[in-house]
Amino acid sequence: MINIDEIKFDDRGLVPAVVVDAVSKKVLTVAYMNRESLEISMEKGLTCFFSRSRQKLWLKGETSGNYQHIVSITADCDNDALVVMVEKDGPACHTGSDSCFTKPLWQSEEREEFSLEGLYGLLKARNEERPEGSYTTYLFEKGMDKILKKVGEECTEVIIAGKAEDKKETVYELADLAYHAMVLMVHMGISLEDVHRELASRHIIDHKVKQEKMTK
Repeated sequence: MINIDEIKFDDRGLVPAVVVDAVSKKVLTVAYMNRESLEISMEKGLTCFFSRSRQKLWLKGETSGNYQHIVSITADCDNDALVVMVEKDGPACHTGSDSCFTKPLWQSEEREEFSLEGLYGLLKARNEERPEGSYTTYLFEKGMDKILKKVGEECTEVIIAGKAEDKKETVYELADLAYHAMVLMVHMGISLEDVHRELASRHIIDHKVKQEKMTK
């Protein structure tokens, strides 16, 4: 851990802060902090920035309710820029968008970005729009019993591939299982954030158990 005294603020007393969603890893916004707002952020565990246009501090979410709960703050190699990982209560952008970065400028024709959040969004759209000819639409239209059957089948396929110690096949079947599990999540209204919070709570419990064992 470095000390706040090691952070290099610019000639205006500011340091850029890149705010990133701790769950999706999506960049939410880029803002600025001075020493006071950084100290407040660390004290409250909520993002507090310095507005260059208004020349004043502002606690994100104070008026909108869209607070950003800080998971970690990390400085770059020169200590003159910060990455702030957060769990958010609502949209990061004043426009109501999840992120301030919504305007594509260029995209490779050969490479396609993939994320679990993007897949989840696609599955939600399939559930709402039900386009014909889509396998996902077929699952949603068949309902819970069909979805659960497919989840069970894919679990079995993972076990068979794993038992055979076939890494390539196991990866393939795990991907199938993940897809069908996410269809189940959308069907039940379970978000990626819900699962993330549950896993995070188990990590904390596991960490405490390890500490207790080490002290005995």
